[in-house]
Amino acid sequence: MRIKRIPQKVNHEISDLSESIDLELMRPLIEKYKNKKGNLIPLLQGTQEIYGYIPREAFLKLNSVTGLELNEMYGVATFYAQFRLSPAGKHIIKMCHGTACHVQGVTAITDELSDLLNVKDGETTEDKIFTLETVACLGCCSLAPVMMIGEETYGKLTPNQAAKIVKEIRRNEKLRENEKV
Repeated sequence: MRIKRIPQKVNHEISDLSESIDLELMRPLIEKYKNKKGNLIPLLQGTQEIYGYIPREAFLKLNSVTGLELNEMYGVATFYAQFRLSPAGKHIIKMCHGTACHVQGVTAITDELSDLLNVKDGETTEDKIFTLETVACLGCCSLAPVMMIGEETYGKLTPNQAAKIVKEIRRNEKLRENEKV
């Protein structure tokens, strides 16, 4: 759960994005849940699983095929922190801001990473490698201060250690990118 919800910038014009989003990928998901009661959250979760976020075009498709109301879908998607309305980075950095982590100085670590990545809470780096998020608790209080990147947990951090971890991941991503070329 995020501590502070960041307003999403939503482009209300359907432009060339609809060409890059293959809505046919949603067909099996829609067929599975189309006529089931309580299908809203599973449809949103499945859509996000497909695209990594919930594109506007997907909301429109769900509305036209299932009859779910746009305002209801947007209400649920903006209420629950698990849903994204814009693409996330390849690596999501979750900074624990629970009590134990707060007391152990996680704010300084978050500030360090925010400066290093040039993003604020909830934002994604320009290179789409990282998304930085603050969360209420990661359940690793004995390791405070803690961050998670993907499924990997890093504890007892200092700002320098956290920056070093992120720099190493970015370096490895750049190396992989160069190997593809």
